[in-house]
Amino acid sequence: MIVKIKEVAKHLSGTDGLYEIRISSGNDIFRVFCFFDEGQLIIVLNGFQKKTQKTPAEEMERANKLKKKYYEDKAK
Repeated sequence: MIVKIKEVAKHLSGTDGLYEIRISSGNDIFRVFCFFDEGQLIIVLNGFQKKTQKTPAEEMERANKLKKKYYEDKAK
């Protein structure tokens, strides 16, 4: 089965292109942050186990820092 990533990834409002992929395993729910580079390339950043409805601010900050570092390294 082929699934388009943008059909399973949810854009995180208030971010510059960050997406969240939800993964369920039993009763556990995990979130993985990612973004798209040049349309087709998916850059997977960080993941965590989500225990509340609200996405933890520190996880969002970590994802934004990793995205920024990716583009800094790519520019070199």
